[in-house]
Amino acid sequence: MIQDVRELLSQEEDLLERLEQRLGRVHAQQRLGMEGDYEEGFDGRVNLLNPDKWYSVHSFFTHALKVTGLYRLGSKNAERIEVRHNRIDLPDLPAGFDGFTLLHLSDLHVELSPGAVRRLTELVTTLEYDICVLTGDFRGKAFGPFDEALRGMARVRSRLSESVYGVLGNHDTVRMLPELEAMGIRMLLNESETIVRGNQRIHLAGVDDAHYYRAANLEKAASRIPRGEFSILLSHTPEIYKQAAYAGFRLFLSGHTHGGQICLPRSIPATLSCDLPRHMGAGPWSYHAMVGYTSVGVGSSVIPVRFNCPPEITLHHLQCV
Repeated sequence: MIQDVRELLSQEEDLLERLEQRLGRVHAQQRLGMEGDYEEGFDGRVNLLNPDKWYSVHSFFTHALKVTGLYRLGSKNAERIEVRHNRIDLPDLPAGFDGFTLLHLSDLHVELSPGAVRRLTELVTTLEYDICVLTGDFRGKAFGPFDEALRGMARVRSRLSESVYGVLGNHDTVRMLPELEAMGIRMLLNESETIVRGNQRIHLAGVDDAHYYRAANLEKAASRIPRGEFSILLSHTPEIYKQAAYAGFRLFLSGHTHGGQICLPRSIPATLSCDLPRHMGAGPWSYHAMVGYTSVGVGSSVIPVRFNCPPEITLHHLQCV
């Protein structure tokens, strides 16, 4: 037993060293520390308007849906992924990027949404796009084991094109980072990459989770982007839309809200689980000079059902005007 403990401590030390080398000492230690605080503080109290707090009454909600006959319908709804096309007119997009297409996947919650993920792997092989962007929440629960989520993400990654970028969500532990990158996903944690076409370029930035862990650092994410050049921001949550717009980003892609997941008729959400105007909770929107899009996601959170809010994968087609 003592040997097992020593091996575990050694593994933790190795992981911390790798994360500090990758992210920097402060970022790595803060993220791991806040994740520990979150798990210790998860006391099971229920807020019926916040799906993130439903875990302790998961069986109650599931039983209620089954008794009413709605569980089967909701489960089928959760697997009916829609492919959406979002054409975005951008006056300052470099001409060489006219028609550039991003495949946007969000909130896979892999181990809680096996049917939706199976359908996703079928659909993505039929699509044409230039790069794929993942806006977080690969794991189902916001705490606990993540091996199953990584195995599921490896299956998804094997069906995607060469150029895949991502950010972590509030359900994702930073401990997943090394394996996500090992499978060929360029994770952007307060960082940016330059994408070149001919003699023109745009910039793709991503931030760490801004919802639970308050780990987003826009200053750092934008530090390598020259003033006035076209840039896109990936964030799991849309809550930082104001900061992103004033930082000069022209396109902001996010997820997190699930569009409500369980909605009233006409897709009216009971809750979006974040602080922002309700019209920004799903689909396209704008704020000042910045265009935004909030994906309702592929998977489902807590209970694998959806009502009046079908899951989606989105193709964003960038257009010069």
